[in-house]
Amino acid sequence: MTDTDGVRRFYDDFADDYERIYADWAASSRRQAQALEAFLPDGGFVLDCAAGIGTQLLGLAALGHRVVGTDLSAVALRRAAARDPGPGVAAADMRRLPFPEAAFDAVVCADNALPHLLTAADVRQALAEMLRVVTPGGVVIVTTRDYDELRRTRPAATPVGVHRDAHGVTAGFQLWTWHPDGERYDLDHLTITGAAGEWHTRARYSTYWAITREELGDLAAGAGLADVRWLLPAQSAFPQPLLLARRPARPR
Repeated sequence: MTDTDGVRRFYDDFADDYERIYADWAASSRRQAQALEAFLPDGGFVLDCAAGIGTQLLGLAALGHRVVGTDLSAVALRRAAARDPGPGVAAADMRRLPFPEAAFDAVVCADNALPHLLTAADVRQALAEMLRVVTPGGVVIVTTRDYDELRRTRPAATPVGVHRDAHGVTAGFQLWTWHPDGERYDLDHLTITGAAGEWHTRARYSTYWAITREELGDLAAGAGLADVRWLLPAQSAFPQPLLLARRPARPR
């Protein structure tokens, strides 16, 4: 069962440090937006339904796209709005989006946000909501970690990432504890920050479903999305595998 309150607390607590998981957050935001832009309709209205601190949202806005962002974490959204108050933001669960039908030309759910949903029913509900709020013929984009490979190798930890800025150094990594089902894992995200021999450690915890591309593709089709296909980073230039789908066009 998905722990919605736990996910919200994870990102509320992480909001002030989130950009430090990148060596250069601003550069990564630009690169990710440029990769996503290739799949978005020209001049379209885009919803980022896992906006967080704005990594994709603000990158797309900087490229001139009309964008709106939602996220479980109002704290993270405040960080996004502080950087750029232009895009509208609202706290919302992606399984219950607060918009009328066909309000957007595209919906983006990036950066491994969907796998916080731990059951097929929850994932299908979120995908059905993305379909509902996008126009007929509109685009839905979801990106996740490469769980096909990670389910095979079941790593115990991620490599250490290092961010340096005027405030010092942040080193971050994740410890993964796999559940007996081999599909879900508990994540402890550890960050060590400081300078000149004075270091501080923070730990944050969440659970993910390591959903494979086939599983997610089947759930997308089951939710009513059409033309479902996957693009790997070498094909899309986005750093994670990217699911691309459409809401079926209205019959003539």
